[in-house]
Amino acid sequence: MMNIAILGGGESGVGAAILAKKLGHNVWLSDSGTVKKTYLDQLTNLDISFESGGHSEDKILSAELIIKSPGIPDTAPIVQSAKINGIPVISEIEWAWRNTQAKCIAITGSNGKTTTTALIGHMLKTAGLDVKICGNIGQSMAAAVAEGDPEWLVIEVSSFQLDGITSFAPHIAIILNITPDHLDRYHYDFDEYIRSKFLITKYQGAGDYLIYNLDDEATSHWLPILGTAAKQVPFTHHTTVQMGAYVFEESKLKIKMNQEELNINPEDIELLGKHNRYNTMAAGIVGRILELRKDVIRESLKSFHTIPHRLENVATIKGITFINDSKATNVNSVWYALESLKQNIVWIAGGIDKGNDYEPLKPLVREKVKGLVLLGKENGRLKDAFAGDLRKISDAMTMQQAVQNAFKMACEGDVILLSPACSSFDLFKNYEDRGDQFKSAVKGLA
Repeated sequence: MMNIAILGGGESGVGAAILAKKLGHNVWLSDSGTVKKTYLDQLTNLDISFESGGHSEDKILSAELIIKSPGIPDTAPIVQSAKINGIPVISEIEWAWRNTQAKCIAITGSNGKTTTTALIGHMLKTAGLDVKICGNIGQSMAAAVAEGDPEWLVIEVSSFQLDGITSFAPHIAIILNITPDHLDRYHYDFDEYIRSKFLITKYQGAGDYLIYNLDDEATSHWLPILGTAAKQVPFTHHTTVQMGAYVFEESKLKIKMNQEELNINPEDIELLGKHNRYNTMAAGIVGRILELRKDVIRESLKSFHTIPHRLENVATIKGITFINDSKATNVNSVWYALESLKQNIVWIAGGIDKGNDYEPLKPLVREKVKGLVLLGKENGRLKDAFAGDLRKISDAMTMQQAVQNAFKMACEGDVILLSPACSSFDLFKNYEDRGDQFKSAVKGLA
């Protein structure tokens, strides 16, 4: 039995506390802010001691182990004090990993993590396997483990979660892509962010697999430098590979694993867009590594539907289609959204800028975007970036106003796309709240 301190009272921290309590440890949870009632009720019902509104440093520093929620940076004073005092500080996924016998599939990347995680989970469930989907999508990994080990855990992991691992070694790791994001957390150093993403494969062994995007510049450059003991399985749009997945005959997919080939036709894939072909190839490779039947893989790709807030078709009103892509909080996500649409676009964007470089979007904006609605408190950088490319730009301080402004700009056959490229916290609780308010505002038009 250990004395364990948990930092953070959200999904991750409370999940870690529940698992620690179940294992018989003495648990103390501390959150510097407020804890949601849902989590307060869970802590109270399980008789887990906690505090909110500040950290009791003496109590935290008396712990033998500290489990840190991903939203708390290593630079936080309480984390620095713990390290000075020699107290181990680990992440919630490291804690869960140490206490599970489940086989793990972990997915990271700057974009596409949630869709790919959900797709792989759907595929394994379609195959009849015992599986839980967790991590950065829905339930925390620790909470999932506390409920009882399944045969498989499919885990979405962010760089923040990977920063605190010391042994986490999924049987199958996936790096979808690495593009600049969250650089404010990494001293505005892209290389530091890349190294964080590559922690997903650091502790893998020769019997494990690393699935990666051969077309992604950062991944393909850094893989030989940082290395991996796992079997390397690439996917690509631009070449052929002896093992892995690639595109042939324009948009057909070929997956080569275990000395067998699986061809997938475009009509067998529910998800649209180039970015989703990458996600589909990664998921298909997992299916073949696990030797799932080919018809099961095809069936799961056809029956899977997009996740909420990621290129989610909301409604068509007066011939204008409304698409909710609120989860697109960086430039690369927006690029994929714009690339996947064929119609003229009225684009709703804005929020808290994370040091974005909007230059990669300009060719697509010139080609496809007819108007831009800036939603947020401070969108000067976005306006400056596209003022020379667009004649129609308007400002909005509420989602309802943004949707109405966009509706006035659009014509029959156009798409109104919410794809913000920025964080949501200036006007909304999170990207889900932003997306839900978009859907509500659209319904108000009907």
